[in-house]
Amino acid sequence: MMRVGVVGAGMIGRDHVRRLTSVISGVTVTAVADVDTGAAARVAATTGAAVHPDGLAVVAAEDVDAVVVCSWGDTHETYVLAAVTAGKPVFCEKPLATSPEACLRIVEAEVAHGRRLVQVGYMRRYDTAYRALKNVLDSGTIGAPLMMHCAHRNAGVPAFYQPENTITDTAVHEIDMVRWMFGTEITAVRVLRPRPSRNAGGITDPVLLVLELANEMLVDVEISVNARYGYDIRGEILCENGTVALADQNPITVRREGHLTSPVPADWRERFSAAYDVELREWAAAAVPDGPSAWDGYAAAVVSDAAVQSLRSEERVEITLANRPELYDPTSGDLD
Repeated sequence: MMRVGVVGAGMIGRDHVRRLTSVISGVTVTAVADVDTGAAARVAATTGAAVHPDGLAVVAAEDVDAVVVCSWGDTHETYVLAAVTAGKPVFCEKPLATSPEACLRIVEAEVAHGRRLVQVGYMRRYDTAYRALKNVLDSGTIGAPLMMHCAHRNAGVPAFYQPENTITDTAVHEIDMVRWMFGTEITAVRVLRPRPSRNAGGITDPVLLVLELANEMLVDVEISVNARYGYDIRGEILCENGTVALADQNPITVRREGHLTSPVPADWRERFSAAYDVELREWAAAAVPDGPSAWDGYAAAVVSDAAVQSLRSEERVEITLANRPELYDPTSGDLD
């Protein structure tokens, strides 16, 4: 039985505790911490877990074999580094850390430890539709990929959402997905600003990212975070001999009053709930984490940082990564 400590009892932390205790077998939650001790106590009461004064105490607890970090992004580096130092596997919700430099410190700590302990919560890789998309692509039946078109539309965003969050909270999912889908790095990015939406409320919305890949592909990513009508995720890959695209996720259509309609997911929880289940199930079952790595978290942070620069300057920004350590060699599965 894997004993898991959870740092962060907010919305995603509560959902992961529910997942770990009622969806995934072979796991028990033994420790919880949050800056809001009342929230931590309420979550702990559902599992019989102990409430700890802070995340470092959770990592250090003797009855914690592995750690799930769901706290505010600025705290991630501290808790992930503590878990690596303690030699405990750690699942960290994105971002791995809030700057490329902080992510690189985690990479260096893990390399010094000598084996992978860190997995980052990029759940697109665990979604049935995205995995099917990649299976068709990797089969070679429709030829080499040339371009990909993506759309990421939110009905709305919280009041605390800032212009840079369009990249760091939203587009970052496509940034990681693209690296995984095509097994190559992103070498440059440009962010374009079309006509602004009257629904934007001070946010630069929508925006269009153009990603240049090392294999000469181009990927465009439309981001609209005030689309109003629902949560809509789209993707289509143009290959030499055909295309492959994500299908609509809705299992039903409704005929009523002369109209044919199909429901649109309300938010990310509805669209990707099953992917979160698979993600944590596979993490808990793995002897060594084999999902998105600390290097993947670092690369996503570098690309996101470049995209934020482009959002501000409206110029193309080239991307340079540090030398990838052997621990994260792509032949080990980190990229493909």
